[in-house]
This record gives sequence, C-alpha cells and structure tokens, in this order.
Amino acid sequence: MLASASPRRLQLLRSLDIDVGWVASGYGEEPVEGLTPAQLAAYHAREKLDAVRRLPQAQGLPVLAADTVVDLDGTSLNKPRDEADAVRMLTALSGRDHFVHTAYALAVPGHDKAIEETATTRVWFYPLESADIAEYVAGGEPMDKAGAYGIQGRAAALVERIDGDFYTVMGLPLARVVRALRRLGFTLPAPK
Repeated sequence: MLASASPRRLQLLRSLDIDVGWVASGYGEEPVEGLTPAQLAAYHAREKLDAVRRLPQAQGLPVLAADTVVDLDGTSLNKPRDEADAVRMLTALSGRDHFVHTAYALAVPGHDKAIEETATTRVWFYPLESADIAEYVAGGEPMDKAGAYGIQGRAAALVERIDGDFYTVMGLPLARVVRALRRLGFTLPAPK
C-alpha cells in the first residue's frame, strides 16, 4: 500500500509491475522547527507511514510512505502555497545548485521495525529568465511539487545537470526501495 496520493510515486512502482494500491495519508506536511531539510523529509515520511498504518484498509499490508524536500542552502522548499510562492522558489533556484532529499519509510507486517532511508541528489538549474519562470508556473505543474518543479515534466528544460539518482528528484529512490523490499523477502514480479 502506497501512503501517498502522488501519481508519480504510484507510476514508478507500477513501472516495475508491482501491484500496489494507494491511499492518501491525510498528513499535513507542515514545517517543523529545528530539523534540517533531510531530517524534515524523513520526519514527514515517518508520519505519513504511521497515519496510513492506522487505517483499516492498510491492516496486514506492507505500507510505503515517502516525502521529498528541496534544500536550498539549508532552507526547506516544500510545495508552493500559490503561484507567487512558486515564482519566488524558482527565482531562488535559478542559476544555482541545490539538494533534493527524498526519504521513505517502509513497514511490513511481521517485522518489528520500519525501514527508513533518505537519499540525496544535487541538482543544478540553468539561469532562468522571468518569462521562462512565468510560463512554467502558468502551466500549473509546479503547484504540487517540492521546490515548485518536477524534473520529469516541463522543468526538465530548467535543469542543467544532476549528481545522484534521478528518481530521488522525481520523488522516490526506486532502486533503494526495491533493495529494501528484497531484504524483507519480496521479489519483483516476472516481466510481462
């Protein structure tokens, strides 16, 4: 069970032919004082996991939760509140490098402790013109994404390069999750 309404995370898991259902956690990703951006991603992933594990439809099922936080000079950039906030974030990222932290938490019945891990990828943006930012924001794509961009969408044209795992930036460090599942005794379905 995926503890997320993120179509991107669901798509990633299903791309490996994993039969997975999903449910939104209902957890609000509010800022938490005193946590670094990486710690905040881990905290949110853990809270989402705990929220879904209590739901009747998740009883007896493995549950996976994840959270992504964009880290600009130690400041957490979460999802923008509105278009002006998205413009502010993208302007701050323009011509700069930043880090993307995606944490996941995985709980499987019969195992006492959840597996928790945080992956980090460094991302560089090209210098962006105000018109480029306005056009991207007007399309609506940044509104549900940490740091106001989705690397797998139109924002791919904003990214100069990355150092690390593409899927971490997309919102789920897929290879790490698969390895965690294997450690717990799961195997991927045979290719169709």
